[in-house]
Amino acid sequence: MLVQEVLKAKPSSDVATVTSSTQIAEAAKVLADKGIGTVLVSEDGKSVEGILSERDIVRELAKSGGACLTKPVSEYMTRKLVSCTRQMTTDEVLHKMTEGRFRHMPVIEDGELIGLVSLGDVVKAQLTHVTMEKSALESMIMGH
Repeated sequence: MLVQEVLKAKPSSDVATVTSSTQIAEAAKVLADKGIGTVLVSEDGKSVEGILSERDIVRELAKSGGACLTKPVSEYMTRKLVSCTRQMTTDEVLHKMTEGRFRHMPVIEDGELIGLVSLGDVVKAQLTHVTMEKSALESMIMGH
């Protein structure tokens, strides 16, 4: 199964972004308001400079306390992005996510943001695919 199929199955193609100068408190509000676990850092909504997750914020809160809430996202975002393309397989994406111990991956092609897939998105898509295959095999066995 390809990443492009996962993106098509998502209810929305919107990707939450903040700028590098956005304060951590505002980024946390975006996460909470949208019920999501990560935001991409982008000045124009197309190029991606980094990624900031709930985990990043919680770790910094534990380390330095509430003072980090007024700091810019640029101080805590992950700059070394691991991304994928629409043509990558879900197996490749799962491998990268497991190996890197992260749950969100931007989909980037020709330097431009196409979408974002989560571990949950990929697992759901694979389960749907396996269920369809199972049903097809059962129908073949039963002679339908």
